[in-house]
Amino acid sequence: MGKKNKQFVEKVTAMEDDFAQWYTDVVKQAELVDYGPVRGTMIIKPYGYAIWENIRDEIDHRIKETGHQNVSFPMFIPESLLQKEKDHIEGFAPEVAWVTHGGEEELQERLVVRPTSEVLFCEYYSKNIHSYRDLPMLYNQWANVVRWEKTTRPFLRSLEFHWQEGHTAHATQEDAEQETNRMLDMYASVCEEILAIPVLKGRKTDKEKFAGAEYTLTIESLMHDGKALQSGTSHYFGTGFADAFDIRYLDKEGKQQLVHQTSWGITTRIIGALIMVHGDNRGLVVPPRMAPTQAMIVPIAQHKEGVLDKAYELRDRLKKIARVDIDASDKMPGWKFNEYEMKGIPIRIEMGPKDIENNQVVLARRDTGEKEFVALEDLELRLPALLEEIQKDLFDKALAHREEMTSVAKTMDEFGEILESKGGFIKAMWCGDEACEDKIKEEFSATSRCIPFEQEKVSETCVCCGKPAKELVYWGKAY
Repeated sequence: MGKKNKQFVEKVTAMEDDFAQWYTDVVKQAELVDYGPVRGTMIIKPYGYAIWENIRDEIDHRIKETGHQNVSFPMFIPESLLQKEKDHIEGFAPEVAWVTHGGEEELQERLVVRPTSEVLFCEYYSKNIHSYRDLPMLYNQWANVVRWEKTTRPFLRSLEFHWQEGHTAHATQEDAEQETNRMLDMYASVCEEILAIPVLKGRKTDKEKFAGAEYTLTIESLMHDGKALQSGTSHYFGTGFADAFDIRYLDKEGKQQLVHQTSWGITTRIIGALIMVHGDNRGLVVPPRMAPTQAMIVPIAQHKEGVLDKAYELRDRLKKIARVDIDASDKMPGWKFNEYEMKGIPIRIEMGPKDIENNQVVLARRDTGEKEFVALEDLELRLPALLEEIQKDLFDKALAHREEMTSVAKTMDEFGEILESKGGFIKAMWCGDEACEDKIKEEFSATSRCIPFEQEKVSETCVCCGKPAKELVYWGKAY
């Protein structure tokens, strides 16, 4: 490796030395974001936004396939409106950003810059739902929200972030609960099939559920450093918001009924998961199905006659079967190799005079670094097949890592030892008492991640108090 190339890689701290710094270095060096002018805000750069667009488009397609419509609601919420649902306002109060002036005049009523939009949708529903014929009302919006976080990190926690938030109203509890489960399954499918991130599906404890919800369902993923990340949530509200906002409909018997509501969302923090699940010390590793560029052609000795012409000809051929681009800049090939490794582009296609003479190219995998020679006439078959191999291998590798980093604890001593020596997910039984949940958080800075749908009995007693256990919980430290 030449000196310049080595310097390029050395800008990234080894994840084994300092995982937090590695993450920051990758985010910057892969040109995903820059820091905004206000503390805790971020400018998502073209490459970072292209990744988000691919995730967004995949989710948007699936949302519309299930009968939802996109809408756009205001970003300002009057203070009186936010205070209509007591649990909701208490849950968000510490993170709220207030607008107190319009121009030079002080506002008669403070405005909230939306941290989430439940109350806006509820106000709308109260005016627009009248009969059972209006239901279900299935809405989704793509928006920016603001939450005044104390500690920030690009994608993972920022004052402002992008997300989608679904808000639906239903005639019955059964319909609303089916919706809550259906949308969680959709998130899990996107994470596993598109982002190659294995997830755990389950229910949050009452302590960890969304403010104002009857219950919250979650998908949890495990990062390379053994910390968990909540990667998407779906909430069943019951009739709590409907009661507070008087959202009623006339049923088929002519009786007034409260609607049952749901809400569900996934945010740009999923890009943080992508980085921390698949990345390595050379930078990003992007799964092919959601990579903005799936293969980058790097011409070798491009100054020689015919090389660039052949490279462009190859790009035009392959664009019909994959997202292929070419780097015909005057930078050295080694610099280009490092740049596209840093950006995690799944496959590099090398093509020089000798390759042209031999009617072949070199395919280099970003995930393993393996190279193979492929005849030009075989590329239409080999390139898509290799992209699918990489996609599957990334998921399998992440799943193996999660399994390796999942342990069982039956006592508090075992719990502490596992967290100290290994980290990761800890499966432990729980009695259901919030006091035990609080004690685990206080002693180990670990939280309940989810009560998995697929239950096991690893012990008869609660890991904390020793009383009879009610259910298995996944615990861990989290972002």
